Amino acid sequence: MEDAPVCTEEEITTLVHHFYRRVRQDAMLGPIFDDHIHDWDKHLEHMVRFWSSLLRRTGTYSGAPMPRHIALPGLKGPMFAHWLSLFRDTLDEFDNPAFTSMAEDFARRIARSLWYGYQISHQPDQPVTEFDTHVPPAQY
Repeated sequence: MEDAPVCTEEEITTLVHHFYRRVRQDAMLGPIFDDHIHDWDKHLEHMVRFWSSLLRRTGTYSGAPMPRHIALPGLKGPMFAHWLSLFRDTLDEFDNPAFTSMAEDFARRIARSLWYGYQISHQPDQPVTEFDTHVPPAQY
């Protein structure tokens, strides 16, 4: 018997659109994203497929996010922590604990993976550091 999805496609679409609205309005992250995303509609569709593949196991996403993130200049650990904070703020809009818990867990793992990959690519002789030592534990 297959497990029921923890959320609807509508919830994922809402999450993605509301989250990236926050990102674009953010003083730290907005300029970085706006400099590198030239077609926001296409990016949002891509991100809906990404999150749907993770949270609903739809298999609609294909791609490799690591190379795009590694290519960005000047990223710092606090940026990833801030990204995660904005994501959590967006999850606060939902009354679906299973969805918010799973989404936050994936977001934390994604942020950590991208930050590790970024450090390894840019400073291969240095040990990797955590971006989130000051970020409170998941609250969902």
